[in-house]
Order: sequence, then C-alpha cells, then structure tokens
Amino acid sequence: MNRDWIATARTLSEALPYLQRYTGAVVVIKFGGNAMGDDAAMAEFARDIVLMRQVGVNPVVVHGGGPMISDLLARLGIESHFLRGKRVTDKPTIEVVEMVLSGLVNKRIVQAINDQGGRAVGLSGKDADLMVCQPDDPELGFVGRPVTMNVQVLRDLFAAGIIPVVAPVGTGIGENETFNVNGDTAAGAIAGALQADRLLLLTDVAGVKDESGEVITQLHPDQVRDMTARGIIAGGMIPKTETALVAIEAGVRAVVILDGRVPNACLLELFTEHGAGSMIRASPPRVTPRDEGL
Repeated sequence: MNRDWIATARTLSEALPYLQRYTGAVVVIKFGGNAMGDDAAMAEFARDIVLMRQVGVNPVVVHGGGPMISDLLARLGIESHFLRGKRVTDKPTIEVVEMVLSGLVNKRIVQAINDQGGRAVGLSGKDADLMVCQPDDPELGFVGRPVTMNVQVLRDLFAAGIIPVVAPVGTGIGENETFNVNGDTAAGAIAGALQADRLLLLTDVAGVKDESGEVITQLHPDQVRDMTARGIIAGGMIPKTETALVAIEAGVRAVVILDGRVPNACLLELFTEHGAGSMIRASPPRVTPRDEGL
C-alpha cells in the first residue's frame, strides 16, 4: 500500500481530538503579508479556511491590503506618508483605502474561498455598523479606533454556514464618516466582541523571538510586557502583541502569532499538538501540549 496514503490516514486520525475540540469554535484569522499577492498561496489559504468550516469551525477572515493601497495611490498621483507607522489618511486617501480594501482585496479573497467550495461573503466594518470608530489620532486623519462592535451579523452568517471576510474599514459616529482601521486592530476587536476561541495573526515572521532569536511557542501577558519593556519585542511585532493583549483582556481564549508563509499554517496551529507559532494566553504556559485545558 502507498506509504503516502498511510501517512495521510494517520494524520487524519491523530487530528481527531483537535477536530472535536474546535467544533463550533469561533476562530478569527488576520490574513495579510506575502500570501495575499501570490495566487498559489491565496488558493492554499482559501482551501484551509474551507476545510476549517467543513469540520465545524466558524472562521472569520479579516484582511489588510497596505501594499495594494500604496500602489493605487501612486498610480493616481496621491501622495502618501506615514506617521508612527500608520498611514496618514486624508479625504482622497480614505476613498482609495475603501475602494481597495472593500472592493479589490476583499472580493479576491471571497472568490478564492468560493473557488475552493466554500461559501464566503465579503463585508466591511461599515456593514450593519459592525465596527463603529472614533479618530485614533487627529494627526492621522481618517484612521479609526473601534469603540462599538455589532457582531450579530457575523453570528447570522455562521448560522447560515457562510464564511465572513471582513475589510478593516469602519463607520464613524458622525454622518457619512469612514475610517481606515489597522488590520490587526480590527481583527482583535472582532475576536474580542465574538469571545473567540482563537485569534490567529498571520505574519511574515515565525513568531515572537527571544534574545537569541529563537521562537517562543508559549507566552503569557506579563512576559509580553516585560519583553517589550526590555526591547526584545520591538518594531512591527509591538502592534501585534499589543493587539493580542487587548484581545485576551476582552475574553479571547488565546492569540497566536504565526508565519503565514508556512504551508497550511492555520491547520498546523489548530489541529496538531505543537502548533505553528507563538501562543499568548492569560494563564502561564505549561510544558504539556499547548491546547490542553482550553
């Protein structure tokens, strides 16, 4: 008998406890990075999301699209600049942001999921007032911070067997306001409002690293704060760990920062013993399998 078939059957058998554990669970996935620009990687990601839904998980995909926004702004001759790592978003820029995120990027992901046999629906934080925002910083213009989340629309989609794909564009409290929201921030806010079992932040790095550059597989919030204060967690990892801490405080059971470049990263994280990135959760980590007790 073909050894590959035997290995596949063994893998499925070993995954059974994890499949059972996540039946009915809500998992929010922040999708971005290199995989968004590669058709093969996009198809693989979409296939993983469809498989998750097939085995009873309720996935929510929240995506970014910074490089695509920058590209269209440049083609339109609209100058773009950043302040403290965030895009300064004036009126012409927010129109392009909404066009790219809610249109081009969102529908590309929806189509990829549907092409793999799933049922995906694209929406933004403006739909059904899913994500109501206030200005994050007056210097940044139309960059928003979620203050009110209305996630019933997502629960309704779960009940219909539909996979929500959310663009991080929020509505404002005032009339006709639109806000650009950081993708990680949006994913964390949605995960917290849904009391999700998992928030998966896909990145282009392997996870949170210690002083020697080794990936730390399990952390708790006090460790994250200490490593940030000592400069071990720095640069682009800071907003991701900050998102994780806020999400955990809001009731998310665990947040995982993982390398989206790894094939089947989401499946490795959810359905294998050792996972695929750095897990942050409220309780101190243990030496036993990291899903135990969750």
